[in-house]
Amino acid sequence: MTSVPTPPAGVRLTGMPALAPLLARGAVLSPFKRPRPDAAFPRTRLVLPGLRIDPARLARYERVCGFPAGEETLPVTYPHVLGFPAAMRLMSAWDFPLPLLGLVHTSLRITRHRALATTGAYELTVYVDALAPHRRGTEAAVVTELREAGDVVWESRSTYLARHRTAGPPARQEAPEPGPLPAVEEWRLAGDVGRRYGAASGDRNPIHLHPLTARPFGFPRAVAHGMWTVARCLAAHGTPDATRVRAGFRAPVPLPGTVTYAAKDGRFELRGAGDRVHLTGEIRPA
Repeated sequence: MTSVPTPPAGVRLTGMPALAPLLARGAVLSPFKRPRPDAAFPRTRLVLPGLRIDPARLARYERVCGFPAGEETLPVTYPHVLGFPAAMRLMSAWDFPLPLLGLVHTSLRITRHRALATTGAYELTVYVDALAPHRRGTEAAVVTELREAGDVVWESRSTYLARHRTAGPPARQEAPEPGPLPAVEEWRLAGDVGRRYGAASGDRNPIHLHPLTARPFGFPRAVAHGMWTVARCLAAHGTPDATRVRAGFRAPVPLPGTVTYAAKDGRFELRGAGDRVHLTGEIRPA
């Protein structure tokens, strides 16, 4: 007789948790974590019903990422910002096996099924979907879903890497990226990009804020948020209402600095000095 897995439990939230205590809790618990791809992980689904968009916060996000201001639809990356506190609640918990300190956002996949009105009422769901071996450690996949009137209208899957020694090759290998794309624009990034994006998104990870807070984590300068880099590229490129986005975060972007945005035939990338690739991605109709 085949066993049927028990569906993940749902925990309904009355509001989004504050990020600062979650980051602090994750930092305290990190030294006690022993990551491995076969570890148990939390199966809880966090659900926030009746979610409404804060126009002032959305306007700050649009400004710092370069999206047109005052649009009637949400930027394609904005639901990730809405779900980030719930994701941090899961990843900072004791039963999440990967240490929050040093966790690296490695990839992002978004499917937007239709344009999302800024005045809509949504239900947000976030859960950890899987752990997987990686050539440099263990990756966790976190899924975020946005529903309107019961239908999934936006969904994403982010992978986060905890680096550690591995006993063998990973279970899956990523295909090599085609390369390089023609340059479209050069962007000069100010040193306060991380602070401005942190204020708009709520993600105030110290590696993004100031050289003094980035150095204890091995960065001589602050580095841009990965989600800011992909949002900035999508703002420059534009996306159809129903769209699929794939992005891979290859290397941190130091602040201040200069980067080149390159794009062709739905593919895009962000390159730095010496043509170092920081970000690759692709946009396709859904």
